[in-house]
Amino acid sequence: MRIISGTYKGRRLTAPKNLPVRPTTDYAKEALFNILRVRYFFEELTVLDLFSGTGNISFEFASRGVQNITAVDDHHGCIQYINKVSEEFAFPINTIKSDVFKYLEKATGKFDVIFADPPYDFDVSKLESIVKTIFEKNLLEEEEGMLVIEHSKMNNLSSLEHFTEARKYGGNVFSFFSF
Repeated sequence: MRIISGTYKGRRLTAPKNLPVRPTTDYAKEALFNILRVRYFFEELTVLDLFSGTGNISFEFASRGVQNITAVDDHHGCIQYINKVSEEFAFPINTIKSDVFKYLEKATGKFDVIFADPPYDFDVSKLESIVKTIFEKNLLEEEEGMLVIEHSKMNNLSSLEHFTEARKYGGNVFSFFSF
């Protein structure tokens, strides 16, 4: 995996092989950040990265100047790796080791961008639960807030409330939600 842009552009990161992850491909990640950079000034964002895995998305946000990032994952090794890289590069990433659903139930505050990359074997009902909880708990900024869920092309989330669009990149799909 590599950082696509920003201060650490081109830097390659090698996560431990024993982590239960499927990092977002560079191709899909670059496409996602091209969409986001048109809409946001990264330095002003507050980001929540759910199912953060290797921290791939968090690292990309940090390299682009985001100063307030929270990464949530329930795997101890993933959290350790994110903390190690964050310390090495002085990335402002706050890690939380927690089941994402339990975290969302207790979460407070608002985020400009919430990115969720749950396991691809999640069925639509679990993905819908993520969307529903985030909007019920009012975790997104109402004016410009955006939820992005990365999922398999086998799932279609267009019928969910607050859905705005989907973009497909190979086997990956980014579904976007906002007020």
